[in-house]
Amino acid sequence: MITPDDMATAAAVLSAIRGGDLEHLRRLLRERPEVATGRFQGRTALHVVTDWPGYFPNGPQIVHLLIRAGANPSFRHPTRCDETPLHWAASSDDADVATALIDGGADLDVPGGSIGTPLANAVGYGCWHVARLLEDRGAHIGNLWEAAGLGNRAKVDELLACDPPPTSSDIDAAFWQACHGGHRRMAEHLLAQGADINAIPDYSQQTALRIAGAPDTQRQILTDWLKERGAAQD
Repeated sequence: MITPDDMATAAAVLSAIRGGDLEHLRRLLRERPEVATGRFQGRTALHVVTDWPGYFPNGPQIVHLLIRAGANPSFRHPTRCDETPLHWAASSDDADVATALIDGGADLDVPGGSIGTPLANAVGYGCWHVARLLEDRGAHIGNLWEAAGLGNRAKVDELLACDPPPTSSDIDAAFWQACHGGHRRMAEHLLAQGADINAIPDYSQQTALRIAGAPDTQRQILTDWLKERGAAQD
């Protein structure tokens, strides 16, 4: 663990990761191998790579470097941070970094995130690139709303046929997520199952119509990045 006496090392690690300085990070790992598994206020170096808003330079390469050096891609601090690095990559829709974590052995189905599993975080926050990646890699789809947000008709029909069947609020939430994910046919299917077209989930203030036209997380992060760098606006 990185202690308060190692603040200079911690600062160097944070700078190397956020700046994408692979050579500096390699040197730090050679000099202080514990950097790969150390913790910085409850976060590991892999958490730093995936911290909001993500997309740090050379992020996937840094993930591979840290995992080869012994970092645990599924680490959760027992009291300070319930989320794994994959939860964080999912919440920023950084699919390249998420792929590197999965290739490095990250557990796809760890619960306890701000919404649930990494897949739940991805769907809930409109992070569709990572959501589809997790689905393709075999992540468990545990809820009707997750399946609807992904546009997964087979899974939706399986969950609709469960005993006991989904409640009307479950179907409403699934319809809203289908609109969130931009799935017209899924929205039609759930509307035919009795979904309320104007229902608003308790975690949102937007109607299905409003959320259907909202940018996904990755596009919003890109837009914010362009504005921060002075891109001309209409």
